[in-house]
Amino acid sequence: RTNSSQTRTLSFFLGGFPAWETTQMWSAVPLCSTYLLALLGNLTVLSIIKAERSLHTPMYLLLAMLAVADLGLSTSTYPTMLRMLWLEAREISFGTCLAQMFFIHTFTDIESAVILAMAFDRYVAICHPLRYSSILTNSVTTKICVAIVVRTTLVQLPLPILLTRLCFTRVSKLSHPYCLHPDIIKHAGSGTRVNSIYGLFVLLSTLGLDLLFVFLSYLLILKTILNIATWRERLKVLNTCISHICAVLLFFIPMICLSMMHRFSKHVSPQAYVFTANIHFLAPPILNPIVYSMKTKPIRRRILRMLCQRG
Repeated sequence: RTNSSQTRTLSFFLGGFPAWETTQMWSAVPLCSTYLLALLGNLTVLSIIKAERSLHTPMYLLLAMLAVADLGLSTSTYPTMLRMLWLEAREISFGTCLAQMFFIHTFTDIESAVILAMAFDRYVAICHPLRYSSILTNSVTTKICVAIVVRTTLVQLPLPILLTRLCFTRVSKLSHPYCLHPDIIKHAGSGTRVNSIYGLFVLLSTLGLDLLFVFLSYLLILKTILNIATWRERLKVLNTCISHICAVLLFFIPMICLSMMHRFSKHVSPQAYVFTANIHFLAPPILNPIVYSMKTKPIRRRILRMLCQRG
């Protein structure tokens, strides 16, 4: 048996942006701008929720946790990409790659679980409005947030540990400009069955179950809305879900496409991999705070007040 320390590669080479290869320095400018926009948007949402005591309610506590997940996700991905474009530093050490992979998947799972919790919040608010304040208290919401973090950590922690068992016998170039679990195990020499099975279990037991329960929540919400007498009232109630529906679509549609590409399609172009992954990991941290700021009246008013004061 060959010693694994001799056969395991100590680094990976990150995949690039196929359409940007000839303009790397200039390509970093819009990428840096979007990262700063993601930071500004989510930090603004967090600061407003913290400053306004009237927003210390379950709905806004969950929104704050969504902003934290978006901050974590963008900070786990953007710096590596900017380093690659600015410094042309494609090489990433094995340990750093595993750490980045852990944080990317952890914050992705946290965001998925928070979106499910927000769906439950909308379900209770619409289907059981008179019991909302007794069912979803701040204490219950805090326990939900703690449970989300504990669940995510417990299921994600074995992934990097299992990867240290594998041997990577050649220098490997990843498909994406950051490290993802399905992408890493494709480059292992052999013995990836346990990793693949556990990775699929994690995917189905977290993102898969979350999506299923979000779907069931909206079936119950839709059933309640259809029982309302007038179309005007139906649209008014449905309007309270628009921001959350946007968050669901932004997060889950690219995630499903990316998972299918990695697991069931062997002849997908690098451009398709990179584009889908970037939409999945980069779009929600930018667009979620914009959508919620536009559609949530207290946050929109506070932002307008801040802008008017500066003006």
